[in-house]
Amino acid sequence: MIKAEIRAEAERLFAAFQSAGAQPVEADILLPADMLLDLYGEDIRARAYVTQDPLRGEMVLRPDFTVPVVQAHMAHGADPARYTYMGEVFRKQDTLRPRAAEYLQVGFEVFDRTAPEEADAEVFALFTELLAPLRVQPQIGDIGILMAAVHGLQTTETRRAALLRHVWRPRRFRHLLDRYAGRTGPHPARVRLLKALEEGALPKTGPHIGLRSASEIAARIHALAEDADTPSIPARQATLLEDLMALSAPAPQALERLRDLAVDMPHISVAVERFGARLTALKARGIVVDDLPFETTHGRTTLEYYDGFVFTFHAADPGLPVVASGGRYDALTRVLGQGQSIPAVGGIIRPHLVAQLRAEGC
Repeated sequence: MIKAEIRAEAERLFAAFQSAGAQPVEADILLPADMLLDLYGEDIRARAYVTQDPLRGEMVLRPDFTVPVVQAHMAHGADPARYTYMGEVFRKQDTLRPRAAEYLQVGFEVFDRTAPEEADAEVFALFTELLAPLRVQPQIGDIGILMAAVHGLQTTETRRAALLRHVWRPRRFRHLLDRYAGRTGPHPARVRLLKALEEGALPKTGPHIGLRSASEIAARIHALAEDADTPSIPARQATLLEDLMALSAPAPQALERLRDLAVDMPHISVAVERFGARLTALKARGIVVDDLPFETTHGRTTLEYYDGFVFTFHAADPGLPVVASGGRYDALTRVLGQGQSIPAVGGIIRPHLVAQLRAEGC
């Protein structure tokens, strides 16, 4: 696509978001790396362009807008507030398909504590309206239901925290769940270490090398020993969690199934009823929810700040990235708000994909 055509599409979307009541905002292109590493862990290095500044230390080229927009709002934003932005983002690509590492992104964010499910519906309905001519396929999920289920597991807080930390890494999450449920044993090296600890026969160590201090290493060994003595997650709870994660159905049927699961998983009841309220709000805005696809785990491989409603819009071509995506990120406002928080939801559209689909008559 010609850059001028993509820019024109971006400006059209940007104007549409402003017409919907959003205030235009800017964000720095270079962001402090430590902030993103604290939020996402070292995994962000695999996706972001990291550079070294002689005065400011490690910096990253902006991988998205949400974090700097949340920071700015929590520092001096109004309540409620709606923002929109347009600009380049930078992502390393790990596919052989020709995907851009630098591309325009246009977004819309809502900070409003009065009615979160209404705000979810507002954002989704607006995106649906803007993308309707392209005949893209929507998909919704709710990370909050999965998180609530993990909070309800009969196990230690340490194990629950580990599962929550890896919600966005399905393979690692599965590995942990299998181990915590007693289906698989610990790594042989861990078994040998714990056996040596039990027998008081830890091997002699050489000079201390690395970033961890001796006390940190000792604390880690103690944590491993404590974990080894932790009873397994009850088999019934692990099975129910798997049933929850496997749920994929049109939204109304999914709600019925979730309410059935909530009988045996009471910790998810509040999140499930929020999902029901969201469907009601979507219908009130003219969204046909009867065939709206829902998956409990939808959105698990996107950025890690989503903790509730999530959505995507896909083109018919499975080789294309998602055309638009978004979700709720209440916890992120608490992390960046220095003691304050506000419910927040938003999403982005990739104008180069919109322009491409328009050109192809999709």
